[in-house]
Amino acid sequence: MTDRVVAAADSNRLAYTGGVLPAAAQARAGRRWGWWLYAEYRLTSMRAYLQTILIRAIGLPLLYLFSMGLGLGALVNAGAGGVDGVSYLVFVGPALLVSSVVMEASGEFSYPVMAGFKWQKHYFAAAASPVAPGQVAVGEVVAVGLRFIPEALLFWLALVGFGAVTSPASVLMVLIAPLAALAFGAPLMAFAATQTDEGSQFAFIQRFVVMPMFLFAGTFFPISAMPGYLQWIGWISPMWHGTQLARVVGFGMANPWWLTALHVVVLLGAAVGGTWLAARLFARRLTR
Repeated sequence: MTDRVVAAADSNRLAYTGGVLPAAAQARAGRRWGWWLYAEYRLTSMRAYLQTILIRAIGLPLLYLFSMGLGLGALVNAGAGGVDGVSYLVFVGPALLVSSVVMEASGEFSYPVMAGFKWQKHYFAAAASPVAPGQVAVGEVVAVGLRFIPEALLFWLALVGFGAVTSPASVLMVLIAPLAALAFGAPLMAFAATQTDEGSQFAFIQRFVVMPMFLFAGTFFPISAMPGYLQWIGWISPMWHGTQLARVVGFGMANPWWLTALHVVVLLGAAVGGTWLAARLFARRLTR
């Protein structure tokens, strides 16, 4: 009882000093800025596994660039003299940045979404407040997208350190990679919102969607080097569209302006469309 009295006194003290908004004002803020309030909550909750995020964000670029860029790259450079007129490290570096962030999205928008509905039920907790269910979905996308920006920045700094970028415009990869990740992750979140039981569906996506996308989306070699019956995997892949954009800004890869514009439109369309669909599905599930 004493603890409750102290807590109430603290709340009253904050209210008297203006530190706590009145209930009506809090409700208005929730209805208007609910998506950002939920994004703040998700970003705060990520501190629980911040160490894992940092280890991956720092270790993965070093592992990729040493093994694929320098190890395999030395063999490719010796045998073929590079790819598309540049060294293999310069060619593969932007693709590794984009692919690593996109694959991270496959984890953030699958089981954690199911947890929000089934195990932890924090989606229902948020929807019980003035925050609208659709805002919860938007906040989820915003939070994960913001998290990917510093990860992409660390990877880009590693590329700069290894000499894997040749253009100042390469810093745009820091935005391109998260956009590609959301172009894949937002539709995946919409799918995850329809799932009520954990089974093999997410493992299926990892094996038969994510891995083929990683292998056949032009990450390690130009998509034109693949047989025609496999090239379509790259064409429909957000990873390929993001990789091509990253190579354009990374080393000035020759690319028609209309195709560059198409890459941007596809990524924006998939990210926005997936978020819109997820918001509708969240609203349907959280208001039953």
